[in-house]
Order: sequence, then C-alpha cells, then structure tokens
Amino acid sequence: MNYRTEKDFLGERQIPDDVYYGVQTLRGIENFKITGLPISHEPYFIQAFGYVKKAAAMANRDLGVLDAGIAAAVIGACERIIAGEFLDQFPSDMIQGGAGTSTHMNANEVIANIALEALGHRKGEYRFVGPNDHVNCSQSTNDVYPTAFRIALINRLTSYSGALAALRDAFAEKGREFAGVLKMGRTHLQDAVPMAMGDEFHGFATNLGEELARIDEAKKLLAEVNMGATAIGTSVNAPEGYPELVVKYLTQLTGIELSLAADLVEATSDTGAYVQLSGVLKRTAVKLSKICNDLRLLASGPRTGFNEINLPQLQPGSSIMPGKVNPVIPEVVNQAAFYVIGADLTVTLAASAGQLQLNVMEPVLGFALFTSIRTMENAVNALREKCVVGITANADRTREMVLGSLGIVTQLSPMLGYKQCAEIAREGYRQNKSIYQIVVRERNLITQEKWDEVFTLENLINPTFMR
Repeated sequence: MNYRTEKDFLGERQIPDDVYYGVQTLRGIENFKITGLPISHEPYFIQAFGYVKKAAAMANRDLGVLDAGIAAAVIGACERIIAGEFLDQFPSDMIQGGAGTSTHMNANEVIANIALEALGHRKGEYRFVGPNDHVNCSQSTNDVYPTAFRIALINRLTSYSGALAALRDAFAEKGREFAGVLKMGRTHLQDAVPMAMGDEFHGFATNLGEELARIDEAKKLLAEVNMGATAIGTSVNAPEGYPELVVKYLTQLTGIELSLAADLVEATSDTGAYVQLSGVLKRTAVKLSKICNDLRLLASGPRTGFNEINLPQLQPGSSIMPGKVNPVIPEVVNQAAFYVIGADLTVTLAASAGQLQLNVMEPVLGFALFTSIRTMENAVNALREKCVVGITANADRTREMVLGSLGIVTQLSPMLGYKQCAEIAREGYRQNKSIYQIVVRERNLITQEKWDEVFTLENLINPTFMR
C-alpha cells in the first residue's frame, strides 16, 4: 500500500494514498471509537455537507475571496458528494469530542482531495486546494456543522413523514373496512358501551395524522440556520454580505426554504429546535406504542383472550409450545418506541450542557435524532407492511360479546334511570344473566319492539337519544 505524508500543527502522519480524507480525519478515527457507526451511516448528513460547502464556494467566489478556478473545482467535488459518491470516505464516528470538528474536517479534506484530482494534482497537495484555506473559506465548524445537521434532519424527516402518512392511511382504510363491525368499547379494561371497530381504527389514523402536523412545525424551526456566523456568531473572517448570500444559495440548492437567524450569536449556541423535534418524536413514539398495545390486546388469545382481530401470522412463537404465534410486529414497534423515548432524554441533557457561545454536544444530538428518526421510520413501515394491512376482524365474535355484555344496559338508562340500570347490571353479574333476559323476559320493563329499536346495529354504533 502506498502512503502520502500529511501534517498539521501537531505533527506528521502517514495516510494511505487511496483514501480521500486526511490527517485531521485520521486523528478523529483514532480518538473516537464510540458507537462503531461512521457518519456515512447517515447519507443525508454527508449530502448536506456537500450542499453547504457548495453554497459557501459559490458565495465566496461571487464576493471575490475565492479564486474562480478553485471555486469551480470545489463546487464540482461537492456535486459528487451530493450525488452520493465517496460515502466510504467518511469514517468519523457519529459521537465525538470537538463539537463536530472531526466530521467537518473529514468533509473539508475529502472535498479538497477530490478537487485536487480534478485539477490534475495529487491528493494532499493542499497548496493548490486546501481543506482549511479554500474549502473552509469564510466558515467554521460552528456554523457549518449545525447548518448541515438541520438540512439533513429536514430531509430525513421528509422521508419519515411519508412513511407515517402511509401508516395513517392504512389505519384509515381498515376503519372503512371495519365500519359495520360491532364491538364493545372498554374503559379501565372493563366493558363500557358498544362502538364500531371501524371507529376504533379510524381513531388510530386520526391520532397519527396529528403527528404529521407536529413534524411540519418542527421542520419549520429547523429551517432557521446560522450559516455565516463562523466561530461564535460575529461572522469573523467572513466578507460582508456573505451570510445572506450563502443562505440564498443554500435555499436554491436544497429546495428548502431556509432563513438566516436574526441573531447569529444566539443561534450559534441554541439547540432549542432539536429539543422540540425530539419531543415530537417522543410524542409519536408514545402514541404508536399505545396503539400497538391495543392491537396486542385486541388480538390476544386466540381462544382465551379478546380475539377481536387477527394479526398476520409471521413466524412460530415458541421453542416449546407448538402452534403458538406471537404479535411480533407490534412488539418490535413497542421496543423501537421505548428506544426513541429514551433518546429524548439524551437530547435533553445534551441541549442543557451547552456553555457560553457554543453547545459542544451537537454530535450526540445528531446521533440521537438521526437514529431516532430512522428507527421510527423503519418501525412504522414494518407496522404497516407486516401487520396493519393484513388485519382481519372476527365480527361474529365481537357482536356476540356486545349482546352478552352487561355494558349495554347504559343504552337503557334514559328510559329506566341510572339506579334501576345499576341494579339490573348487578343482578346480571351475580346471576350470570343477560340484560335482555332480565329487562324483557323476566321484568317486562320494555317491550320486545322497544328492545329491537334500541339495539339495532346502527343505533349501537351511532346511538340516538331514546326515552
């Protein structure tokens, strides 16, 4: 293997000549062996660095602080990064010290070396195109990293929103399919009043639809960037007009309506948008976990549980109990939700750990948010594809349970009064009688015709007030 010598102010190092990263990336690789996941594990992040560096080169070229030929080479290198090339050249660990400097320099070095080769030079000949002087012109880790982070989060959220919308639609379709299925509603796990199973599933859809609106709100907060702030928000080493111009180019390149923060000092240290997003992810995870708990209860049995619905049978469920099948998809989605709920605490602690003009904990914020969004997207896809679309209803059983339930006495309360209905329910419970047997057959409290009027399918699902 051939090597090239690169040096920084700490000394010289030998770099394999076939790699595009340089000495500062190498030091980061050696220092940070934390998650075992390289930053290339999040392709949207690498792509976002390409967008940021391209916009910066364009702005610096226009403002006369970067040679047009060098700018063209840097822009060309960024376009290849944006297109998805060179992902394997980003080995820095996702969690690192230095507020993301190793990740940022990884991008600077790779882009510089791609540009060098395009100009006919060898990797490492940084006097022609340098990672610091040229690729990083008018920039700092402290504005580049969070700007790329936000762009990547927005793009990742767009993908996740599509998956969540598809799950919402799958539940809505089941709501329509089960619109005529009568079942017993429950509160405190006890019989309450009748309802349509379709309403239950439509409720799941509505629940998830609310989360899509919250994601859109979080994306708007992320679209405010501090690009051009450089080190701490004073725009040191950046030419006049650079912050506005670079954000203008970024908006054009990404198709995202980005805005420059009004107070760059505040924006450089603030992580409130990440806390907000993490809260949204946690909120959805909590709701999704509750829905999966409901699905597992409704499918419990099959002979000794609720057995109201059937989930797709995907795999044998036991090494000892023959024929047992478990609700593995709702179970795995529960666990994914637990992970995301836990990651929210990481985000909270990291955001609170910022000091003075910079929050140096952004790498762990990135790790927590990227992995949470990816986990949620994979979970909702699995729930839709392998569970929801294949759910069937046991309509005969659910109707039988409704008519045998003591809870239907509530329908008679306007006619017979709460006290008498409570006595009827108590008698039914103690003597194992149906409400029909007590009210119509034994006590003649209402006629058969009135019973038939009250207990039609339509009136049970969409009750009207009767006396």
